[in-house]
Amino acid sequence: MTVRRVNVLILVLLAIAFLIIVHRNLLNLNDFLKQENPDKVPGMILPFETDFLFNHKVIRTGDEIPVLITAPEERLGAALAAMNSIYCNSKANIVFNIVTLNESVGYLRTWLSKTEMKHKIIVFDPKILAGKISDDPQKVEAVKPLTFARFYMPLFLPDAEKAIYLDDDIIVQGDIQELFDTNLRLGQAAAFSEDCDSASSKGIVRGAGNQNSYIGFLDFKKEAIKKLGMRANTCSFNPGVIVANLTEWKQQNITSQLEFWMERNAKEDLYSKTLADSITTPPLLIVFYKHHSSIDPMWHVRHLGATGAGNRYSPQFVRAAKLLHWNGHYKPWGRTSSFSDIWDRWYIPDPTGKFHPIRRHAEDN
Repeated sequence: MTVRRVNVLILVLLAIAFLIIVHRNLLNLNDFLKQENPDKVPGMILPFETDFLFNHKVIRTGDEIPVLITAPEERLGAALAAMNSIYCNSKANIVFNIVTLNESVGYLRTWLSKTEMKHKIIVFDPKILAGKISDDPQKVEAVKPLTFARFYMPLFLPDAEKAIYLDDDIIVQGDIQELFDTNLRLGQAAAFSEDCDSASSKGIVRGAGNQNSYIGFLDFKKEAIKKLGMRANTCSFNPGVIVANLTEWKQQNITSQLEFWMERNAKEDLYSKTLADSITTPPLLIVFYKHHSSIDPMWHVRHLGATGAGNRYSPQFVRAAKLLHWNGHYKPWGRTSSFSDIWDRWYIPDPTGKFHPIRRHAEDN
């Protein structure tokens, strides 16, 4: 036998030995996996598979993403559902900064104890609004103090350079990191989704004035508004979702500017008489007139709380949206809301039993 044949034979024997070793290792690995997961089958992780989630925690790394959200006591279930949808659809290092009133802190802590979401509770003092809202008893009754929390973001988040503000009547279906990465143009303190954008313009509120332009929010007959030189038909924006550059916000004294127009309105009644329900929008429209960046329309698909929302959007479109907003009269925890089944997926039951979503099949006796 020649040296060459011997070398070939040795190589063949080595290859056979290698294959035998690999085969045995694969058999051992298969047995190990069967022992570890005898019944597990890969599939979709749903929101409330708690045993699975607790045993397979998502490792959250990277810079913190501050999310500011309000939580009035009668709507704590809404805030928790919104937060849960954000948390479960992202691996980002999210910190929820929850603004509530002092009397709601204990209730909120009890509910949050059933979650693993990183959070801070911020107590809002309504006294800060003294002199900034109307003294008219009928109007005061309609004012919800926490709706103004977005004006004070830099005070609540003193160390953050950038943050997201969200209304509580939203559900997030995309990765919040994508929204946080929204590019704000140089020198601009905030990004909003305009009411004329392609995704939500067909959802304009009917019968409540022209709610997609400035004239629907401000009284252009008032001298103070006239002097600003704003065009009445300028497309408005919805402040239920805000991506804010807090460094610019502070440098431009945005909070002080907003307070100025709140005080001015309290004295001169500058807001439109056809204004539906958002008294926080007009001062933002003034301060950010033609000086704000834009949010991807799919990150703020709104008007789901308006009459006929179910006819405006197809189920396929709603499923594709990154963020859904039930602004309007009908909320997803109520009986007559459209697409409430989506909200239900993210609702965390109230451990105290106080908050119950109302459903059509659960009519009052």
